[in-house]
Amino acid sequence: MAEEERVRRTTDLAWPRILTGVARKSKTAADIAMVGVAVGPAAIAGIGFAGPFWGLAFTLGGGLATGTITLVSQRYGAEAFDRIGQAVRTSGLIVVLATVPIAAALAAFPAELIGLLTDDAQTIDLGAAYLRVVAFGIPFAGLNLVGGRVLIGADDAWTPMVIRGGGAVANIGLNAALIFGLGMGVVGAAVGTVASNVLVTATFGFGLAAGRLPGLGALPVSLSFRGRYVDPATIRDVVRISTPAVGRRMVWTGARFPLLALVALFGSHVVAAYVISRQIWGLINTPGWGFALAASSLVGQSLGENDEDAAEAYGNEIMRVSVVTYAVGAAVVFVFADPIVAQFVDDPTGETVSVAVGLVRAAAVAVVARGVGGTYAGALDATGDTRWPFYSRAAGMFGAALPLTYLGATTTLGLWGLYLSYFGQSVVPAVVNRYRFSTGRWKAISRQYRPDSSVADD
Repeated sequence: MAEEERVRRTTDLAWPRILTGVARKSKTAADIAMVGVAVGPAAIAGIGFAGPFWGLAFTLGGGLATGTITLVSQRYGAEAFDRIGQAVRTSGLIVVLATVPIAAALAAFPAELIGLLTDDAQTIDLGAAYLRVVAFGIPFAGLNLVGGRVLIGADDAWTPMVIRGGGAVANIGLNAALIFGLGMGVVGAAVGTVASNVLVTATFGFGLAAGRLPGLGALPVSLSFRGRYVDPATIRDVVRISTPAVGRRMVWTGARFPLLALVALFGSHVVAAYVISRQIWGLINTPGWGFALAASSLVGQSLGENDEDAAEAYGNEIMRVSVVTYAVGAAVVFVFADPIVAQFVDDPTGETVSVAVGLVRAAAVAVVARGVGGTYAGALDATGDTRWPFYSRAAGMFGAALPLTYLGATTTLGLWGLYLSYFGQSVVPAVVNRYRFSTGRWKAISRQYRPDSSVADD
């Protein structure tokens, strides 16, 4: 296949996922803004403290969905369509079994969990009220990730964008009605989130069962939900592929508690500046969502066709497109850092703004490396070689970002420790993942997960 054709397929898969990420982030911002207007700052704080617990379970579902896209993309590439249903049913079962206990714990002990992070009574009450309800949406959020990965693995990123983007719009509308119309406050925000996730799950389920969706036409795959769910071989494959991916996604969730504690040693104005820079970092990092999944899908499909050269070419070419895209966005943010930061805070003294501008510019430079690390992580996910991306993320956070932040807080390194921590969490994974992909060892690992494989090949 010509390089131009590979680039076209990459962009066709990546940009809908990027837009989905923008929609999700916009939805979160709108939720917080509405609650803040209706209830006040304590409600924002309560939802903020509930966020890590929701994110913990959601990360679990996303990691497990990695096994889905690996198996589906390889079976789709090999035209083994009759084996896709088993992969999807088993993946869905594992996600439900993994997330339901977490959802139950969050619903049963919300106040106790929020109380681990703050001793403010009003914040605990509001955060617990939100968490108690939103916990019921966790299994559905995990299933939504499986549904999206099924279609992306089958070369269709447009349909997940429409479904999940539509869910985000519905979430905003429901929240507006429940928060302002019915005066339900944080509980209204939680109910809206749960309802929108149930709606998205139902849409994915109906579409995959029927093989089409009204207004969107035929889907690339269809499957029966009446088949077998417990298949030992598929369970082993999904768990083996997904466990390191879950660990990789858990790294940031686990690291942000000590990281924020260390940032607090700099002072409250630095904490505010750092939170602002993290929000902007997240926005610049949105392209990575699309390119990583495009790499997973296209590398996996090539391996399903037993074309390892094409798989390698896709990984390298998607990385180059990703880096260029990141560089353009990062350059804009670097140049306009001052007015961008000014939109986040009213700072009469200028202390927070000046620190935030420096952090945002450091983040803008460092984030370009995410184009390398994220793309190769997605490519390695498709091969089943998911351990190295986990190692790289852990090394970046616990081996570089946290120690550098600590040194900045406790030595004359000062704010440079925070600047360098951004480079630690982006450059280290880029170097490690690039090295691992260049060795080609993933080719042998991938052979044990291909549809025509009967034995493991380590």
